Amino acid sequence: MSKSAPILAGVLLVLSAGCANNKQTSPIKKQVASLKREKTQLKNRIEQAQSENRQLKKQLLVLHGLKDEAKLKDLYDLKTIKVTRYTNLYDKDKDGKKEKLIVYIQPMDRSGDIVKTPGAVDVELWDLNRDNGKARLSRWHIKPDELKKLWFTTMFTANYRLTFDVADKINEFEEPLTVKVTFTDYLTGRVFEEQRVIKPH
Repeated sequence: MSKSAPILAGVLLVLSAGCANNKQTSPIKKQVASLKREKTQLKNRIEQAQSENRQLKKQLLVLHGLKDEAKLKDLYDLKTIKVTRYTNLYDKDKDGKKEKLIVYIQPMDRSGDIVKTPGAVDVELWDLNRDNGKARLSRWHIKPDELKKLWFTTMFTANYRLTFDVADKINEFEEPLTVKVTFTDYLTGRVFEEQRVIKPH
């Protein structure tokens, strides 16, 4: 055997040991890389939370700095509701019978501007020529989530437009009827009432 054989064998043993060590440390390296990524993600989240916290503090300072008179009633002021003149019974299917009651409601602020106000609406239809027990022909309740879908705008105006089927309530529309509307403002809790007499065309 040559003298170089033992040396070569030793080198091979060292190399094989090194490869074995690389295989053993490879999962550790992956774990370290994963932890570094998680650390970076957490750092980004912390920075975002701190930024949001600073913004909230600024908002809080602004709110505390508002004068006492700058309350909700001044920033938001529903003054009244109007049941418009277009509220009436209509013959929508052109069969000669007015089977639909359409009610147009305009919430208005102190400046007389129409505002889309969240709330609930109760509508009553009355025939005041009947006896007390039979005077109210029908009553409907519109919830806030339904009401917001009934906002109707044109080039000239805006309002809530509510449509009710009254085919089984009224046989002939020959005498005036009364529409009563109760609007509950969900921002302030205030209740507004308005009524309108509708007449046959």
